[in-house]
Amino acid sequence: MPVIVPQPVVDYLAGHHVMTLATQGEAGPWAAAVFYAGDGCSLIFLSSPASRHCLNLAQDARCAATIQEDYRDWAQIKGIQLEGRVSELHGEEEMRAQKLYGEKFPIVGPLASIPPAIARALAKVCWFRLVPERFYFIDNSKGFGHRDEISLPPK
Repeated sequence: MPVIVPQPVVDYLAGHHVMTLATQGEAGPWAAAVFYAGDGCSLIFLSSPASRHCLNLAQDARCAATIQEDYRDWAQIKGIQLEGRVSELHGEEEMRAQKLYGEKFPIVGPLASIPPAIARALAKVCWFRLVPERFYFIDNSKGFGHRDEISLPPK
């Protein structure tokens, strides 16, 4: 059953570019900012398999993430909080992820049209999908601490 994502959440995800990804590993908790592209309520990102967050995810796919701005006025705070699992993408899923990511970030679009330095960097990354298991949209403009849970299909 596909998840129906409310339009304000779709708009928020489309209007932002960076999520803070929190992982846990042998060296303890870690957070890293990664660029993402949305695919429904799943988030696609790329990263070096040697990065601390990817090494952590290779041992434990569970994570948490946030997407937010740096607000001055608490009454205007909006953002996303989620927890879920990350999987590395291969084959057709990886190609679809690259397409979605390239649509949001044209600098990594079709290989024939990207700068050589970007192409070399992309050859060293892996593609990932974060699938939320719990997903919240915070919107303080509806009241301080207002948080809507997005219904996800049962596991």
